[in-house]
Amino acid sequence: MKTSLIALVAAGCGLALATQSATAADLTENATSGYNWSGVYVGFGGGAGALVGEVDINPLAASANGIGGEGVFGELTIGYDYMMSPRFLIGAFADARIGNIGAKLSMGPGSIDAKADYGFDVGVRAGYLLTPSTLAYILGGYSWQHFDVSSNPAGLDYSWDSSGFVVGAGIETAISSNWTLKSEYRYSHFGSEDFGSAGVIEVTPSMHTFHAGLNYRFGMNSGGAGFDAPSYSWNGLTIGAAVGAGGLVHDLKVPGLGLGFNGIGAEGIFAEASIGYDMEFSGNWVAGVMANARYSTISSELSAPGGNASIDADYGFDVLARLGYKVGAGTLVYGLAGYSHQHFEINVSGLGGLYDWNASGFSVGGGIETAVTDRTTLNLEYRYSDYGSEDFGSAGLFKVDPSSHTVRAGLKFKLM
Repeated sequence: MKTSLIALVAAGCGLALATQSATAADLTENATSGYNWSGVYVGFGGGAGALVGEVDINPLAASANGIGGEGVFGELTIGYDYMMSPRFLIGAFADARIGNIGAKLSMGPGSIDAKADYGFDVGVRAGYLLTPSTLAYILGGYSWQHFDVSSNPAGLDYSWDSSGFVVGAGIETAISSNWTLKSEYRYSHFGSEDFGSAGVIEVTPSMHTFHAGLNYRFGMNSGGAGFDAPSYSWNGLTIGAAVGAGGLVHDLKVPGLGLGFNGIGAEGIFAEASIGYDMEFSGNWVAGVMANARYSTISSELSAPGGNASIDADYGFDVLARLGYKVGAGTLVYGLAGYSHQHFEINVSGLGGLYDWNASGFSVGGGIETAVTDRTTLNLEYRYSDYGSEDFGSAGLFKVDPSSHTVRAGLKFKLM
């Protein structure tokens, strides 16, 4: 599972950068040139994310948030946008997806899989042109998801459909006369399923997903808004602040018994501060380094009448390098990778911090960053982070391996 996630992120970043190189001859570098964002578009793409299932045992008034899973998906999109003014648009979209986001319980040669395998979203969005070629937007609407629980060897087969809502935000930028590239975060929440138990046990799923895609816009090169865009130099030292959200999955393993559970889910929000340095090279390439520190509320919680417990991913930092390509005078598409550190703590009511540990690992990801003034940029970025195992002093008899899918939106300020 984690190998496929890393491969998807790396392939997605490579696809984005390669696409920019291939379309370099088509780029419009005039800061005042415009595109026609009104009209129909179709697109394709994919992404990755985490699923968290809140489990309620109603007779005991107990709940756990909960069951966690992760995976990847592919997606097809159709939509329509209408420019309300030279910089503001509204639109509608529909997309269908198929993927393998889910949890897995391994028991020697056998396993049980719970997957969110296919679904669709229908919604509306409102956007604002930061530059004539780059759009920032928010979205919301209806989400439908099919879930499936099955076993290997065969014997267990249960599936259900669930309706809910989706909200999110993204950045979309033109990379040629008709093609745009999007970077997008969505949070989806679905209705409960009781598995025929008459409400004794209920599972309520939610998902944090990152979407990257290419859209083809019909007639985009025919006229459109033209206004002054900020002139921005990608050379120099920056400081930044960001907020974000995401899901985390604890992969539990008992090697001696051949047991594994991917896993225990957690979700929440975080705030982050960063410092970085970028340097622009010939051919529209930009390379840089950055470091950031964050405080997070991402947590897995268990509650019952007698008390509660949680596993908290409370604070951490990253040291990363990035490589980007300018798709316009003020917009950068980039990939990143580097070292990540995360502090975890187990808290139990009445006992406080029962156990804590520090985990080291890596992060990979990518995003879109665009200038909003001559010294300020806005970015939307996805990261997949994988941390080292913790055995809680059991000499390897019991291990937990956490990983997370997070998306952050941030502002950076040029210092020099």
